[in-house]
Amino acid sequence: MQNRNLKTLVLPCLAMLSLGLTPVMASAKTIMIVGDSISAGYGIQAQQGWVALLQKRLDQQYPKQHKVVNASVSGETTSGAVARLPKLLQTYKPHIVVIELGGNDGLRGQPPLLIQKNLATLVQHSQKAKAKVIIFGMKIPPNYGTAYSKAFEKNYKIVSQQHNVKLLPFFLEGVAGKKSLMQADLVHPNASAQSILLNNAYPYIKGAL
Repeated sequence: MQNRNLKTLVLPCLAMLSLGLTPVMASAKTIMIVGDSISAGYGIQAQQGWVALLQKRLDQQYPKQHKVVNASVSGETTSGAVARLPKLLQTYKPHIVVIELGGNDGLRGQPPLLIQKNLATLVQHSQKAKAKVIIFGMKIPPNYGTAYSKAFEKNYKIVSQQHNVKLLPFFLEGVAGKKSLMQADLVHPNASAQSILLNNAYPYIKGAL
């Protein structure tokens, strides 16, 4: 019995080694960030952005176990992401998909129900590809009235509840509204804010792992 159990443990490892893999590499997970300029690192160097800092932290805590793919694009909307996502899922086959979108939709006054529909589509496509999904909620100034801002913010909660996915209520918590942490446009977080964004995001990503 002992020899049989030993073979059960050893043979899979030998198979992985023959393919040039180690047990750690075989269990590696890909985390794909689908976001806008906030995650794309607009106005700062790529290595300063919260996504790059996420990879560094994962490398420190789980050496060579996880790969972060930054599929974020400055100016991205939920509609744009819906068009791009199928190819991204096919290319990277992520285990976890982080959706950080909606801010540009809100600033352009897109109908809240359209934003909600697009967010739901992004979640559904990701879940169909067997990925865990995390949604990063956003808030916008009341440029289009308080009712619009509330409806916009509520979208994230509705989608997360309907599709049973984790929601970070407000990704820019502790950053938004603080001039010392924002770039001159007062829209994009600066380099000093990136560690705060990472700390906001990390518990949710770590939980999904």
